Amino acid sequence: METYLPYLASLFSALIVGAIAYYFFKTHTENEEGRRRFLISKEAQGTLLPLRLQAFERITLLLERIDPNSILIRTKPITNDLDRYEALLISTIEQEYDHNLTQQVYLSTESWNVVKTTKNATIQAIRQAATNEKVDNADTLRETLLSHYMEEVTPSQRALTYIKKEIAELF
Repeated sequence: METYLPYLASLFSALIVGAIAYYFFKTHTENEEGRRRFLISKEAQGTLLPLRLQAFERITLLLERIDPNSILIRTKPITNDLDRYEALLISTIEQEYDHNLTQQVYLSTESWNVVKTTKNATIQAIRQAATNEKVDNADTLRETLLSHYMEEVTPSQRALTYIKKEIAELF
């Protein structure tokens, strides 16, 4: 037994050194992995931030274009037919929205939901105004909507406020 004691002491010492070496290499490897992830993230941030800002610019343009005050002035009725003008306004809003669908990749889920809600609220406002008994042609629809939003904040204006807050959080 005494002959094995020096071997056991050496073996025990080697196990302790091996465990310490394993711990240090594992810690070093984890730190290097974290550093690489940080550098990749930092590089991606430099590339992704301009794309996100460009997406916010596009969404701002979308919200301005579907704002009732803007779309009613920009989209004039072809005829005085109320149903055709209502369909034209809704079609224009849907086209604007469809044209910017890809921008949702760069926006947060909440921001994109605000954009969708704004589009739907604007369409709903047009449909509700068109069902009003006093509205019987395209011109009265325009007048009704414009006068309504002179007194009230439009869905687009509310959405723009939210988008501006989110942009401010990027910096």
